Amino acid sequence: MRPPSRPRHGAAHRRLAGLTLAGLLLPAIAQAELPTYALSIRDGLFIPPQLEVPAGQRFKIVLKNIGQGPAEFESTPLRVEKVLSPGVTTFVVIHPLRPGHYPFFDEFNPQLPEGGILAR
Repeated sequence: MRPPSRPRHGAAHRRLAGLTLAGLLLPAIAQAELPTYALSIRDGLFIPPQLEVPAGQRFKIVLKNIGQGPAEFESTPLRVEKVLSPGVTTFVVIHPLRPGHYPFFDEFNPQLPEGGILAR
């Protein structure tokens, strides 16, 4: 009597595994290639207060709350809102913008000046 046969991993299975792996890695590689800008928030103040970005190109903003309390990066025209606890670092990806100025603010500190993104 022969022992039960084991499934064979042929070329088709290797190709499928390779495609699956590529499908998982491509989004991460695409994200890594985005132009990236750093923006810190300290108790409602944005550092730097304005980011200058190229128009017509997606980009990433790495947000870091270096203040003592919660912070929020919010922009009505960009339709983005991100709340950060103290010490938290996160990011947002912004769609390609037309040339112009796009304000953002910290809703926890509405009395402080807004920041902005200048797309050229």
